[in-house]
Parts: sequence; structure tokens; C-alpha cells
Amino acid sequence: MRPIWKGAISFGLVTIPVGLYAATEDRRPKFRQLRKGDHARIRYKRVSEADGEEVPYEEIVKGYEFEKDRYVVFTDDELEAALKAKGAGTVDVVQFVEAAEIDPIYYRSSYYLAPEKTGVKAYRILRDALAAKGMVGLARVAIRDREYPATIRSEDGVLVMETMYWPDEIREPEFEELADPPEVRPEEVKMAEMIIDNLTSPFDPTQWVDDSREAVEEVARRKMEGEEIVAPPGAAQPAGVVDLMEALKASVEATKAKRKAG
Repeated sequence: MRPIWKGAISFGLVTIPVGLYAATEDRRPKFRQLRKGDHARIRYKRVSEADGEEVPYEEIVKGYEFEKDRYVVFTDDELEAALKAKGAGTVDVVQFVEAAEIDPIYYRSSYYLAPEKTGVKAYRILRDALAAKGMVGLARVAIRDREYPATIRSEDGVLVMETMYWPDEIREPEFEELADPPEVRPEEVKMAEMIIDNLTSPFDPTQWVDDSREAVEEVARRKMEGEEIVAPPGAAQPAGVVDLMEALKASVEATKAKRKAG
């Protein structure tokens, strides 16, 4: 893997040179837009709203919109200087917290932090200390042209960094449908709890497979081989309205049987 950038972890008076690596990859089926008639590839161009002319990449600048259609322009040097003032290239750990204190809604993207040769020992000390304490470091980090809050944790012998949303980026869950909720009977909640109990087991990531991706890849393979594609027999049909209590009872029995079989 190639690092996205190189910088350093800073905690207390300790500085650890590291490289930042993407921890995940998007493996969804890739579709391209094609013209229907001849399947020619559709490409996008950067054009000016003023005259429709295509704009070369080197002539594009960054504009901060402070009000509708009014901008101040930033050069790359100005943005870089602003981020340097915020410690660009440094994962600045400011405190340590228990992971359970952070709502997962804050997490944005995951990265691996790997040490440079000169920082291996300090890296291992921080990694082992985090593992021993069961804590995560809460940090600030600037990546490319913006700053993020982030966490650092020890996982499978490596430090993992998760960038996070700022608190004011989390939207309030305001829904009219929940303003006047229907009455929920205790026995209904109890049955839901029984379903949860029947489906409770340790998380095993190897048991999770992207069925939708495999289905698309299978259809694509058959198309390449010239097979006619038809809906499989017994394909699921839209369900009609059912009694909630009966559905809960059936779910309890089904999940109980599944648990026994497992």
C-alpha cells in the first residue's frame, strides 16, 4: 500500500513519524454511463456557467461561498498555510477516552497508521499502552485541505485512525412521524427482546458477504456467456399487510429454530 500522506503522531512530548494508509476499499460493482445507441462512454467536462466553455484544470481555483453567488478565492498556498497553522501533517492527540463514550454516528473514514523506521519503538509503546488500557486517543488532524477530529485505537497490532464529523455536522433527528407515537404494548416489546436474544451472537466478519455484489457479478458473467437472464423461481414478492403481533410471534419461533440449528 502507498501512504496517503506522511506525518507524525504527537502525544505529550512524544512524536512518532507515521504514514497514513486507507483501511478500506469500495468493492461495489462499477458501472459506467454509456450512450444507449452505440455504448460509447459518457464523459464529464468542467464548463463555466457563464459561457458554457470548457475550463482547463489549471485555470480552476477554489472559491469559498460566503453568501449566495458571492465568493472569496483561495490559492493552494493560502490553504496550505492555513492548515500548517493548524498543525497539518500531525495527528495531535489531546485526550484519551473510552471508545464507548463516542457515538458511532461521529465516525467518518478509517485509516491505518504505520510507523517510519525511526518511530517503531515509540509506536509500539503507544499501541501496547492503548491496548492495555482499552482506551482511544482523541485527536485533531489535517488531511489535504481540511481538519478533522479523529480517534486512534490499537487493533490487531496496528494503530487505526478514524476521522470524525464535527459535532455541528451531526443533524438533529427531527421526524414528524415520531411526534405522536402509537401505543406500544409491553408484550410486543417483550417479544422483540426475545427475537434479539435469539439472534444474539459474537460478531464474525467472515460470515458477512456482499450478496448483492455477487448477484450482479453472476448476472454479468452470464451476460458475457450469452445466457438469457430470467427471474429465479420463488423470487420474493412484496408482502401484504400482516398483524404485527402475529409477525412478532412468527419471528420469535423462526429465530429460536435458527439459534438451535446454529
